[in-house]
Amino acid sequence: MSRIGKKAIDLPEKVKVSVGNDRKVVVEGPKGKLDFSLPPAVSAKVEGNQVHVECAGEDRQARAFHGLSRALINNMVTGVSKGFVKDLEIHGVGFKAAVKGTHLDLNVGQSHDLLFPIPSGVKVTVAENTKIKVEGIDAQLVGQVAADIRAFYPPEPYKQKGIRYVGEKLIKKEGKTVQ
Repeated sequence: MSRIGKKAIDLPEKVKVSVGNDRKVVVEGPKGKLDFSLPPAVSAKVEGNQVHVECAGEDRQARAFHGLSRALINNMVTGVSKGFVKDLEIHGVGFKAAVKGTHLDLNVGQSHDLLFPIPSGVKVTVAENTKIKVEGIDAQLVGQVAADIRAFYPPEPYKQKGIRYVGEKLIKKEGKTVQ
């Protein structure tokens, strides 16, 4: 049995969880509504202000889905109550970003501006032209959008220019030297 799957999920105030007969878990809270379909070997039930995830089998895949399902439901509860945030920063001379309608306009040293379409369910804000904040209730979507933005110009190891997560540690490489 999964150690993560055994833990009960505590529900904060104003968060409601319902499990349907079609194995669909719906989580509603002050920030929005999310749903998730449970895998066949896993079931969930709501008891008071806690959600318990149970495993039907003891094979390897069932145990893995047990922990995964519990973690995903916990992320949904956290998302609808608090939300998720990823902060990015841009380093480099002349590098900047701006939000234009439903697109993020990145100017990161290329001959043209890069337009990144912002998906629905995610809010992107830019402060000081170099600080990007990605917010939303879906942890996977927020992380994926932040990773896609970072992928336009990942930090390079020599001058350390590029788009990086706030607090990301980089190891600076030494350039070539003349002998």
